[in-house]
Amino acid sequence: MEVAAVFLPLAGYLIVALFGRTIGDKGSMAITSIAVCLAMVLSIVVLFDTIGTEPETIVLFSWITSGTFDVAWALRIDTLAAVMLAVVNTISAMVHVYSVGYMHHDKFKPKFFAYLSLFTFFMLMLVTGDNLVQLFFGWEGVGLASYLLIGFWHERPSASAAAIKAFVVNRIGDFGFALGIFAVFVLFGSVQYETIFANVATLADAQFNFLGVEVHALTITCLLLFMGAMGKSAQLGLHTWLPDAMEGPTPVSALIHAATMVTAGVFMVARLSPLFEFAPVALGFVCIIGAATAFVAATIGLTQFDIKRVIAYSTMSQLGYMFFAAGVSAYNAAIFHLMTHAFFKALLFLGAGSVIHAMSDEQDMRKMGGTWRLIPYTYALMWIGSLALAGIGIPGVFGFAGFYSKDLILESAFGAHTVVGDIAFWLGIAAAIMTAFYSWRLLFLTFHGQPRADDRVMAHVHESPWIMLVPLMVLAAGAIAAGILGYSAFGGEGMHAFWGDSLAEAAFEATEHAHHVPFWVKVLPLVMGLGGIALAYLFYVQMPQLPARTVAAAGPLNRLFFNKWYFDEIYDAIFVRPAFLIGRGLWKGGDGAIIDGLGPDGLAATTRVAARRIAGLQSGYVYHYAFVMMIGVVVFVSWYLYAISG
Repeated sequence: MEVAAVFLPLAGYLIVALFGRTIGDKGSMAITSIAVCLAMVLSIVVLFDTIGTEPETIVLFSWITSGTFDVAWALRIDTLAAVMLAVVNTISAMVHVYSVGYMHHDKFKPKFFAYLSLFTFFMLMLVTGDNLVQLFFGWEGVGLASYLLIGFWHERPSASAAAIKAFVVNRIGDFGFALGIFAVFVLFGSVQYETIFANVATLADAQFNFLGVEVHALTITCLLLFMGAMGKSAQLGLHTWLPDAMEGPTPVSALIHAATMVTAGVFMVARLSPLFEFAPVALGFVCIIGAATAFVAATIGLTQFDIKRVIAYSTMSQLGYMFFAAGVSAYNAAIFHLMTHAFFKALLFLGAGSVIHAMSDEQDMRKMGGTWRLIPYTYALMWIGSLALAGIGIPGVFGFAGFYSKDLILESAFGAHTVVGDIAFWLGIAAAIMTAFYSWRLLFLTFHGQPRADDRVMAHVHESPWIMLVPLMVLAAGAIAAGILGYSAFGGEGMHAFWGDSLAEAAFEATEHAHHVPFWVKVLPLVMGLGGIALAYLFYVQMPQLPARTVAAAGPLNRLFFNKWYFDEIYDAIFVRPAFLIGRGLWKGGDGAIIDGLGPDGLAATTRVAARRIAGLQSGYVYHYAFVMMIGVVVFVSWYLYAISG
């Protein structure tokens, strides 16, 4: 059953990739969607069967054997892997079904659905591998598949550029990740999780030479591994690819930015939590980067007007929450938020796709408004996703999904009673009010007020078909219930029995501290969320003139946020333009002028000139030939006399 849950998406991909032209559009969509839906059902069964059991390793075959290095292709099924299996396959299944309606008019449906299934398979390999090499295989696979999906509409130059940018930025992080895997092998002599976890305590104080300096081995190893997570999960510094990835079709945005590729880094840190626990400096770095990411991304989200980009920066911010939870050892809280976030963020992305579908492909919120009566189902579903994202609920009674998971993260950060934990808590609180504000800014600009689109667009505004709405309703159910149903198991009284040995023991201690924080810490995130909603209502409903006044008053600060803290411009000046300049110089001056000029092109030109001049001697006149013969005799005699005289 576990094997089927992992390999059914691959089977769907292979069938469509090989026989897509034969079975046609409908056959391709049906096969891939059915395969992933079956995988979803099996994954949920696997999750319930795995709770409270020992980790199981299913060896499929020997994969790499070189001397003493032997790696099998195997599946490690424990609670962490089972949770990820269920989340990935559920979101992917909903995206597949939704795409049947959303991509209805696309000319290349078989290719699109094949890419979705391939992406899903690589992600499943990433979360179920029992060694770092298999993890890296899935890691690189999702990078490849995301390149294909982001650039799917390759006729758009912006889509091709976004795909290349995502691929290149991720390669930077992946270089560090590969070095981290090499460091693990040097330290432990193995890449198997069981071997690493069993011996990590004995190497807690190990040192090795890094760039000529003796350093703490596990700290450097974990920092290198986290470098990979920074790229894949769009953390501050390696995040610039994420908003540009919105150039792909909206289902791709939901799949990549909800529960799959961008959460790979969070999963990796949780999977290697026994390693990170012996590298407190690295954990502190994880915490600070996560907190900074949550804050900076939220500030950018305040100012964007593209509906998908607002949600993309929201994803980046929420990933920051997950990482600073891991940074204070609350790995279970991080995975809990990963799970709840998957539901409400996929709901928001697909809901945005429904809006774009209704608005004739318009994505600028300034050209929307006055649509809530025309698309009431989409409107209601977007409200549910936004309530879950903002973490709204009634303490002790009921809350949307984010109310339980995000609050648990903030309480864990405060309960850590460390400097980095306190920094993360307050940056997280600041991000919470901004999250609520930009979420309702999106709702009010998109659905309320007077219509700002032209009459032709408004005349065609219509609700999405049921093939698109049903997946949204399934995700909405998760956004409503996932938090309250999962709280006890993921971070409450039942967490020990639920997680077993799949996470470091420190996770339970960190979460236990979260339950004993002061009351004001528990209610502050909710107050901030409600305050953000009220502020958005004031700005965009009650006093719509306020945003323009605020922008004018904020001046440079607004420009800083709107221009994404100028990260792209800084990177362009420091890295991109110099790289292009060097490349052009090496191309024109080095390769063209020197190598080709003196090499193949130079020899060819010399030969052509010599041949042309020799050919000129073939005039057809006898006295020309006699003259040449005379010159030859003179040269020969001169050489002979010179030789004998010497």
